[in-house]
Amino acid sequence: MNIIKHLISVLAIAFILYIFTFYIDGEMGVILVSFMISAPVFSFVFVVYSRNKIKVSFDCDGYVKKGSKLKVTVTVEKNTSLPFALVDIKPYVSEVFGQDIKTYRLSMLNERRKDFTFTVDAVTGGNGEISIDTVYSCGFLGFIRLKSKIPLPAPQNVGVIPEIPEIKASSQLFRLISDVVMTSDDDEENDTSMMFSTNTTVGYEHREYVAGDPLKRVNWKLSTKRGKLMVRLEEATSSVQPEILLDLYRNSSVKAEDSVIIEEKLLVSVFGLLTLMLKQGIACGFTYYSPKGEIITESVDNPDYPVQLLLKVLSVKVIPDRRIEILPESSSACACIVSTTDTGGNFTAITDRIENTENTSIIGISPEMPAPSDIPLWYLDENNNFIMV
Repeated sequence: MNIIKHLISVLAIAFILYIFTFYIDGEMGVILVSFMISAPVFSFVFVVYSRNKIKVSFDCDGYVKKGSKLKVTVTVEKNTSLPFALVDIKPYVSEVFGQDIKTYRLSMLNERRKDFTFTVDAVTGGNGEISIDTVYSCGFLGFIRLKSKIPLPAPQNVGVIPEIPEIKASSQLFRLISDVVMTSDDDEENDTSMMFSTNTTVGYEHREYVAGDPLKRVNWKLSTKRGKLMVRLEEATSSVQPEILLDLYRNSSVKAEDSVIIEEKLLVSVFGLLTLMLKQGIACGFTYYSPKGEIITESVDNPDYPVQLLLKVLSVKVIPDRRIEILPESSSACACIVSTTDTGGNFTAITDRIENTENTSIIGISPEMPAPSDIPLWYLDENNNFIMV
């Protein structure tokens, strides 16, 4: 389409020159024709020279709240004192942002450096990306455009922070998890009492709570009996904490603009549940991909930590067709919650490695999601309640 427009413009200019030369003023027409031939030649030489003399960089915040605008500042510099006319710059933003991005044209005749700022709408929660797509050196009224050969700046990941809903403690999924945790605590205390009564090596030693001790080590039942907080000195964390696995699986055959919507819904569901569990005093493990591509499990026992953990997750680019894997030390947790955007394909490879499937649940994204096995499948409805499919 642009080629056709340029061709029409050239033909229009040629027609005007023809009329002027042969019917109005022949001498002046010859001068104009000479100029119109020589100007593009000189302009082309400048364009070829200048396309390697440009440096482009940009800067923006690493996080932005959903529904707000992200400001991106682009800096263009030239490392030559010779003037050249125009530079076309086309930014790129990923699917979590609004796609109304235009090409920016700058004149660099006298300036060695120019800055411009554009804003994009953060429309979907998740990991986003900002980059410079193309840079062109232009000349002769924009008719000549050559792609710059300079290295483009590295893309920058930007996390769009979704609003995490408040899940009610009456939610059936939460009650199931808390019942399992309480049962595990009872079993642990019985094991501890048995070890003391038989005068064998102490399995769980206790002492009084000291400010700064993790809440996950408080033995609530023993504390109630003694009238003071008691914490365990030795604790098999993997056996007494529920485990949450975050499987942000993106099928490469699905459009990215559709994938980011379901990924946001899963993040909202998982972090809503995690926040509720910590508010109710239930510490848990959380397994996810780190920015280095490693699968890690963090023990989450502070009610303020989910916000920081969410930022860590949002900083990680989603790799198509990559599944989460359950780590060996997490496979024997008292309860396991596998959250996923897709229960198809090789999803069952995750649940097959869980030892205690009776206390395992799956968090999906909608009631239309197929259940892969006999493990109960849950989703968060519009009223922020977990409903079993």
